[in-house]
Amino acid sequence: MKILFSPAETKKSGGIDTKITTDSFLFLELFENRKEILDKYRKYVSSASDEKLSKFFGIKDFKKFEKYKVDIYTQPIMKVIERYDGVAFDYLEYNLLDNDAKSYIDKNTVIFSNLFGPLLAGDFGIPEYKLKQGEKIDGFSPEIYYKESFTKELDEFLGEKEFLDLRAGFYNKFYKPTSKYTTLKFVKNGKVVSHWAKAYRGIVLRTLAVNNINTMEDFYKMNIENLNVKEIIKKGIHTEIVFDIVNF
Repeated sequence: MKILFSPAETKKSGGIDTKITTDSFLFLELFENRKEILDKYRKYVSSASDEKLSKFFGIKDFKKFEKYKVDIYTQPIMKVIERYDGVAFDYLEYNLLDNDAKSYIDKNTVIFSNLFGPLLAGDFGIPEYKLKQGEKIDGFSPEIYYKESFTKELDEFLGEKEFLDLRAGFYNKFYKPTSKYTTLKFVKNGKVVSHWAKAYRGIVLRTLAVNNINTMEDFYKMNIENLNVKEIIKKGIHTEIVFDIVNF
């Protein structure tokens, strides 16, 4: 079963000194399209003023973003799933999983990078970078570009089987599903939560991988710790499962 997932603002540093190549990412035939965005990013971070870069990176202290004013093509790379370091990834605990569970995530999870677009979790070619969610690159919107350029390939990759969309709402701007899909909403004490939603997206992905869940039918049978199904809402191709968070 395929899963769509959000990235994180925070990235781990370091990696291997091997450079990005044409076969580094999902959709090899679209490498040049992706490179067009990366070229714009490289040019902008090398020429924009610190005031503009402060907004662009989402970092107020000029000294803290010096490390991002580099040529992105020369930086060490890392597996996509291991580069991100936010709340969802903390609760996923990828590095504590066994090899089968890691392989499940690597092959089935598409992470939507603000800069690199849709990537497989197991893709090996992503450097450390900084781009605040929703920021334009010198007036250019990556999310619009990726939606226009990558939707056809994503549709084909996801196929006709129902998939799980665990992304934050912003990432619909990169790709809007065209076949059956399910999203999750997390409620605690009658209120929709945001921080714990990130945590539970990571927990859900982890549980899927550990149990090797391959269909939505199996997903409905799966027990997720501290979650009770409150409501299931179906509208066209979209199903939303509302979970109550208990004892967290």
